[in-house]
Amino acid sequence: MAVLSKLDPAWGRKYMPQSYAMAGDFMNLSKKKTSSSFPMLRCFDLWKLHSWAGGLTEFADGRNQESTSEAVNGYYAAALLGMSYGDTHLVAVGSTLAALEIGAAATWWHVKEGGGIYEDEFSRENRVVGVLWANKRDGGLWFAPPEWKECRLGIQVLPLLPITELLFRDVGFVRELVRWASPALGREGVGEGWKGFVYALEGVYDTAAGLEKTRALSQFDDGNSLSNMLWWLYSRRNGSHGRGCWFSLYHQ
Repeated sequence: MAVLSKLDPAWGRKYMPQSYAMAGDFMNLSKKKTSSSFPMLRCFDLWKLHSWAGGLTEFADGRNQESTSEAVNGYYAAALLGMSYGDTHLVAVGSTLAALEIGAAATWWHVKEGGGIYEDEFSRENRVVGVLWANKRDGGLWFAPPEWKECRLGIQVLPLLPITELLFRDVGFVRELVRWASPALGREGVGEGWKGFVYALEGVYDTAAGLEKTRALSQFDDGNSLSNMLWWLYSRRNGSHGRGCWFSLYHQ
């Protein structure tokens, strides 16, 4: 909706109430609290500084969050909407929440050996958390066991967009993550779409390898495409990773 509003201002003006309702439903921080129809920051935890995906469902282990990249892109999309409408408040709120989500992902979901967040055995054998709960961490996903490492990587990447380069700004960690996940691609029945996200990250430090493997894919994940992959991979060249997204001005 942000892109449509930018390209077609008349369309944007016509559907502005609907656009703001969609954004306000999950990230309302209205300056006029009494006039809002939505709760304040429905998903975002101002103590943990990241979103939860559990909603009103009760679990024995508390709230949970699986895909940090989807949360980042939700707030990033709201910031883009604010830019298209010239709404500095919406840009500021969306950008701030996206930046906090990026920091939380690097802290809690991106596992670095010897990082001190998780026990040594887990940090040696894993490079990304599957599902983070209020009182535990899981290696598996809602839809995949821990051994499906390509899915664990991919769910923290999708959708592949400009802000992805800031979510995975640490090239050294990206290299470790790809090295960790790549052996799983030899498993029978691995989806082509999930392979694409591994190749996208490989392209961060080896564009040629990422391009070669991407061109051999027969299909892509929903929301991804060959053209999107080629844009991502070619824009990683010449050390440009981490500097191509306007959001880098907000996230130093």
